[in-house]
Amino acid sequence: MNNRTDNHSQSNPMPAASVDGFPPPLAVATVRPTSLSERVRSLRLPDEQPRGRSGSSWLPWLLCLLFATTSGLLAYYAYSLAQADQARSTDLDQSAEAKAKAGSSTQTAAAMGDVVLESKGYIIPVHQILVSPKVNGMVEKLFFIEGQRVNKDDVLAQVETIEYKSDYDRTLGLLNAAKQRLLELETGFRKQEIKQAKAELDECEAQRDQLYADWKRSRSLQTSRTLADRDYEQAESAYKSMDRRVERLKNGLELMIEGPRDEHKAAARAEVKQYEAELDKAKWRLDNCTIKAPVTGTILKKNAEEGNIVNTVALNGSFSLCDMADLSDLEVELKIQERDVSRVFKDQKCKIRAEAYPKREYDGFVSRLMPIADRSQGAVPVRVKLTVPREEEGFYLKPEMGAVVSFLKGSEK
Repeated sequence: MNNRTDNHSQSNPMPAASVDGFPPPLAVATVRPTSLSERVRSLRLPDEQPRGRSGSSWLPWLLCLLFATTSGLLAYYAYSLAQADQARSTDLDQSAEAKAKAGSSTQTAAAMGDVVLESKGYIIPVHQILVSPKVNGMVEKLFFIEGQRVNKDDVLAQVETIEYKSDYDRTLGLLNAAKQRLLELETGFRKQEIKQAKAELDECEAQRDQLYADWKRSRSLQTSRTLADRDYEQAESAYKSMDRRVERLKNGLELMIEGPRDEHKAAARAEVKQYEAELDKAKWRLDNCTIKAPVTGTILKKNAEEGNIVNTVALNGSFSLCDMADLSDLEVELKIQERDVSRVFKDQKCKIRAEAYPKREYDGFVSRLMPIADRSQGAVPVRVKLTVPREEEGFYLKPEMGAVVSFLKGSEK
């Protein structure tokens, strides 16, 4: 009973009496679970509040993103500034080096006259020759290499000659036969031939006289009816036939004495000239099987090898043997902008420096201003002639090398 009373009194406490006239504070009732399921439920943790209801959960991530973006931008800006400074320093170094290299040359040019314009161009030969054979055939032998200096008429290559040698020999034989025929017509008949013809004529005349006598006897016998008509006709035919032969031999003898006709001589002379022309052509082809240097110069490029078929008009094979030029006769090809072309005139003195050898300076002058401009580049092509010492030919200045030309003010060669 006491326990029950105590439990009841604990579970249902009475409100405390008011103190000093104030109502007593509210008492928090403590309700204990009365069953096992209620006790288990009382042991569970309270449910978390939904994250969507809290506005402060995404703020740290936003701050981190802003910090990373700012850091990247600052790093990229610093890298760009470093690269720009490095490029600027490199350009300054290169310009200073170029000015140092060109210092001595500019001073020399300034001593002779003010430099009104400087332009870059390329060295080219005045005359570059493409050496091609005049006949087609297989290259049997080459006698040159790149960079070799050759003199005019030096042998460069040999082409197969079998076909051209055969044509030459055949034409030579025909020419000799035509010449003999012409010689026979021009010299006339020999004395022995004329005597032979005259003797044959005398023989025929004697036979004709004999046949005439036989014919006269046959005619008298026919009148007396002692000779058959057939025998008479044969005698008459033999006489007349011999008489015609005598007449033909007389005419032949006269022609032999007078000589051949002028028309036959003219035809024989024309035939000789025809074969002489064909022989010259055959000899020209045979001689051109040996290819020689057309000028004195240097071999720039080899375009064929031994065993190649050389044909200037065919698509297959080689069309030339080599490129060559006189490297002592050079010029610089430039393109001057239209805004600067008024400073350049014909025969204007220039100083030329090759980019490969900036310390070596050469004299030159404006040899040509081309009559047509380049619309795409807005420039006028100009040629500057170089003066190259013979001992330096092909050593320092080479075709297609870059060169800087300084045009001097008011100076002519």
